[in-house]
Amino acid sequence: MWSFAIINNRLTEIFFTKKRGKLLINGHCYVEKSEYKTKKEQKEIKEDIKKYKFTYRNKIYRDKIKNIKISLTPFDW
Repeated sequence: MWSFAIINNRLTEIFFTKKRGKLLINGHCYVEKSEYKTKKEQKEIKEDIKKYKFTYRNKIYRDKIKNIKISLTPFDW
């Protein structure tokens, strides 16, 4: 799955899986808000960034809202 998020104060798309109620982040990429022009996309951005705010350093994500650490998990193909 993927969602919009704020990582290091920049808009990103995060790629994640959920196992046993835990969020496992597979990766992220920085994007520009201007890339998404439709009202639906703008609405999704506003809703998602309220739920997902992180800092990323040394392959560790820190959730700013829940104040927990999440390590980088590679994709399971």
